[in-house]
Amino acid sequence: MAATKDPRPCSIADTLALVGEKYSLLVLREVCLGNGRFDQLVRNIGAPRDVLSTRLRRLVDAGILTKRVYSERPQRFQYRPTQAGLELEPVLMTLMAWGDRHLRQDDDRPMVIEHSCGKELLPEVTCRACGKTVRHEDLTAHPQAPGWSVSGPTAA
Repeated sequence: MAATKDPRPCSIADTLALVGEKYSLLVLREVCLGNGRFDQLVRNIGAPRDVLSTRLRRLVDAGILTKRVYSERPQRFQYRPTQAGLELEPVLMTLMAWGDRHLRQDDDRPMVIEHSCGKELLPEVTCRACGKTVRHEDLTAHPQAPGWSVSGPTAA
């Protein structure tokens, strides 16, 4: 089967275009943890400084982070998540939980996140309407983009 000229319209692809570059989600992790200064980000992420500067600029331009001056001489900035950035935090928690389950041993987890109830956060996706945990077998996709079905582009 020949590749289509244009890929499937997809919000996942659109999101990854903003946060899918190497180090972008790690920047968001650190900023959500309260480590928003450039030197903290370099130390905690290990990204080259020029790459980190590019990622920060892109995340600010996309409205995911804000940039505030915390020192005038020399001029230095602190980054904080916007509301859009905070809305990505559950994605980070879900990725962390997946990594803990599939890539680490129980005693080898580098971080545990505690919920305000005092218990360890164990994220799960639930349906807002019925409250049930989302399982693959309970999902049905309904493509909304013209010319697309679940299996791919429809005949023109």
